Amino acid sequence: MDITFLGQAGLFIRTRAGSILCDPWFTPAYFASWCPFPANDHIDPATIGSPDYLYISHLHHDHFDPEFLLAHVAKEARVLLPDYPVNDLERELRGLGFHSFIKTRNLQPVELEGLQFTIVSLSAPTDGPIGDSALVVDDGETRIFNQNDAHPLDADVLRALGPFDAHFLQFSGAIWFPMVYRFREQAMQALIRRKRDQQSRRALRYADQVGGAHVFPTAGPPCFLDDDLFYLNDLPGAPSPTIFLDQSVFLEYMGDQGDERGRLVIPGSVVSLHGSRCEVAHPVSDDEVRAIFEDKEAYLRGYQARLRPAIAAERASWPRGTVDILSSMRRLLQPLLQKADHTCAGVNARVLFSCGADEVVVDFLERRVYRWGGEKCRFRFFVEAPLMEALLEAGEEDWVNSLFLSCRFQAERDGKYNEYVYNFFKCLSRERLQYLEGYYAESTGTDEMWECAGYRVQRRCPHMKADLTEFGQYADGVLTCMMHGHQFELATGRCLTSDDLRLRTEPIEDASPADQAGGYSPTGTLARGS
Repeated sequence: MDITFLGQAGLFIRTRAGSILCDPWFTPAYFASWCPFPANDHIDPATIGSPDYLYISHLHHDHFDPEFLLAHVAKEARVLLPDYPVNDLERELRGLGFHSFIKTRNLQPVELEGLQFTIVSLSAPTDGPIGDSALVVDDGETRIFNQNDAHPLDADVLRALGPFDAHFLQFSGAIWFPMVYRFREQAMQALIRRKRDQQSRRALRYADQVGGAHVFPTAGPPCFLDDDLFYLNDLPGAPSPTIFLDQSVFLEYMGDQGDERGRLVIPGSVVSLHGSRCEVAHPVSDDEVRAIFEDKEAYLRGYQARLRPAIAAERASWPRGTVDILSSMRRLLQPLLQKADHTCAGVNARVLFSCGADEVVVDFLERRVYRWGGEKCRFRFFVEAPLMEALLEAGEEDWVNSLFLSCRFQAERDGKYNEYVYNFFKCLSRERLQYLEGYYAESTGTDEMWECAGYRVQRRCPHMKADLTEFGQYADGVLTCMMHGHQFELATGRCLTSDDLRLRTEPIEDASPADQAGGYSPTGTLARGS
């Protein structure tokens, strides 16, 4: 098995039984704030553009690069699709022209013409944009674990998938905290040191759990080449470190902990694996590799000069004064707030978006969006108006995977981190919000039933958690979820459209014959079970 490292989490895997292209990222992401580090612009797309299989772990744009996929990857590639509750990833890839999909099940191996694939699919709202995943590839001689950004929680499950000859390990998380917060310098440095330590300890713990014979730190970090963001790069000898430590720093940390399995790769490096035997060939000399990390600022300045026109073009493309920020935010967010019972209770506060002259409150208490009038807002985001206009004009459904990861904002908050805030801003569509609300209902142990046609019925569709009191239609003994068309027989709970779904139902003993007849009933009444 030969593996060419493409940068970030990108891999091109060649085996006797076929090739797999994983997470190729080449286009500056998040409003051109993130760029691959080290640079990968020397890799010829033609050498990786005709894989037998394509694997995109999730929709973060340092993993899913639609421009590159559209322009350079053959649409005949068979797509290995993770087991996600929301089909956004498949929909995006179909929109680019891919048409052959292998829909996997979480942790279930798939045998395909001499290769075995197993995808670990995570589906909590905190896992990427409603999904994150890791990939196991086994060609019969060599088995690798490509972790990407996924954080599986069960160590026994990871060990059971092995043993592994190589582990491609995420070591530097995609996050904006604490770098964008308006903390005092002393507090900021303390938080940065803590975050660096947490990231490194977490990564090493995964390396220990997976137990790969060789460990390759990948999936982080990016570099920041916009002049306004250059301070985010972690530079050797700089008076203030950042959270974006690079591969060389993490490998030194591994060595300090007595773990000698770490191997350095840069874009274009080829890893040749024969079982547990490993050789690494870099595309440049060892001295040139060392210079990337030891003289990092000079390297980044040269890289910045090459990318400056692309970054300037991105910034110039943002609208200025053509998008009404308040009315656009109200039109997008207010209908979602009306349906977000669990989320609004979890946030229980107001959120301010200060965009120059436009200061807009997203009020989770009153479930409305309005111009700020001095009300206390526990969470406060400061965003340039043109960037907010660009976000709204693009119709972004996931502000975490756009605005927040760009680090092109500043933030303040009173009190602790609240995941409900960010999960809401990942789910700015009806479908995503239904899944989020259903997830919270299940995780909090809320047992909600509603009454329909003489039966008490599970409120949330078992497919993707749509609220059946809103999306359910009943006729002739069958309840149809209008979100995706799944049908359930009320008398038995059996799903008529899928073998692996079941709806919890129970007859109401005192229901009248008319209630149980086959007439149409658009909604029922909500009742909480015990």
